[in-house]
Amino acid sequence: MKKVTKIKGNSHQQLSKKKLRVAAYCRVSTDSDAQLESLEAQKSHYENYISSREDWLFAGLYYDEGVSGTKKEKRPALLQMIADCRAGKIDFIITKSISRFARNTTDCLEMVRKLLELNIPVYFEKENLNTGSMESELFLAILSSIAEGESTSISENNKWSIQKRFQNGTFKLSYPPYGYEWDGKQMIINPDQARIVRWIFTQVLSGKGTQVIANELNSNNIPSKKGGRWTATTIRGMLANEKYTGDVIFQKTYTDSSFNRHTNNGERDRYALSDHHEAIITREEFEAVSALVAQRGIEKGIEKGCGKYQNRYCFSGKILCGECGDVFKRRIHTCSTHKYIAWCCCTHIDDKSRCSMKYIRDDDLKAAFVTMINKLVFGHRMILIPYVNALKDNNKDVSLHRIQELQSLLLENAGQRETLTKLMAQGYIDQILYNEENNALLSQAEQYRTEINVLSERLSGDTSELKAAMVLLKYAEKAVMLDAFDENLFDQTVNRILVLSRHAVAFELKCGLTLKERM
Repeated sequence: MKKVTKIKGNSHQQLSKKKLRVAAYCRVSTDSDAQLESLEAQKSHYENYISSREDWLFAGLYYDEGVSGTKKEKRPALLQMIADCRAGKIDFIITKSISRFARNTTDCLEMVRKLLELNIPVYFEKENLNTGSMESELFLAILSSIAEGESTSISENNKWSIQKRFQNGTFKLSYPPYGYEWDGKQMIINPDQARIVRWIFTQVLSGKGTQVIANELNSNNIPSKKGGRWTATTIRGMLANEKYTGDVIFQKTYTDSSFNRHTNNGERDRYALSDHHEAIITREEFEAVSALVAQRGIEKGIEKGCGKYQNRYCFSGKILCGECGDVFKRRIHTCSTHKYIAWCCCTHIDDKSRCSMKYIRDDDLKAAFVTMINKLVFGHRMILIPYVNALKDNNKDVSLHRIQELQSLLLENAGQRETLTKLMAQGYIDQILYNEENNALLSQAEQYRTEINVLSERLSGDTSELKAAMVLLKYAEKAVMLDAFDENLFDQTVNRILVLSRHAVAFELKCGLTLKERM
């Protein structure tokens, strides 16, 4: 008989005799005094708790103040902790409860899985759950679902309460606009800021633009509401804020079921309350400014809510800086003999130390486009015909076959879940096994749907690029050399322009080609 010798595996503790580097995470959902006191208590508790263990080494305390737990993207401290875990700075994490860690089941499971891949367990004190020793994710999924349900319930209760306060006019504004302060009971005027508000409205009525006003405020070192720099967007927002007349409109924004905030364009009821607080601007001045801003928009072809400046000029919104990625803005430059149109990086305009990319002339950019098109017309047999043939020969049969296969698997998955439900209803399997198997099937179905979406988008993209390439080839085969810039042709062929330097740009065409051109 063969002799087999068992070689015992080493546990995590046996492999590593050194102390565990333990970090703690805590969070409060509002920035009220009571919540911040709770946060300080949590911080003190974890510092003492971790330091008291001889086998633990304090690896840091990560905390988020006044943020919701429904989305991990909105919690910088949590994301920093995960980044430090990837960097090998943490071995173990402690947190108060699942609801403090995440109130979104998907985020909770995703983060726990990522940390376990790094061999970093999470311990939830309230639930007494260590992810490093649990045999299945089922219990964690159930507890996370309960936490998410609790968050949804709290959110709905808060929405109902806020709606009632909207309706009876007792809602208290959480963040007064520039020019006002909150004294604990109501909004009161801040005299120094109110003086600036009146000056801004006066300047607009005198004919000045919002960017000019912002520049003057910045040059005079007058801080904005948050102590930063003024922008034209900030000024425009103030000019449209009815609160300066003493009135208030409630529910200008709303939150959907996925906890995303949107501007209320009529999807929800709004509530107007007159004489809510002391006014800084008269209603007549406010209406005059609103009418003036609207008239300027009409004159410049700007339609509110429809992209604003994007359709104003053919290059608007399509020129990107190759250094910082910001868009270019149209400006009028003046030299000693004449004026000319130029396009400048918005970041460079605001702060030259953040981007060194200088302006490019409008006529140089148009000339570069004409040159690029003429090259395509001259060399379409060498460039466009091979490119169109390559797009046509791109084999889509495999993708289509895979989509059909995935759709069949989805139907099979739905049948399996239906059978599973019947088995549980008839008492052949218990609730725990049903939940475990059903969660696995749901996860599998979601993977199928994701792959179908990716393949469909890929096919759709290939088709649109082929159509655009064929249109461009048809034009190039019949066209003569351009001798002037054609705005319609530019709109039909170019997605955007990437400025590489003051002397070189790259035209990203709708057919998928990117062509560089010197100026």
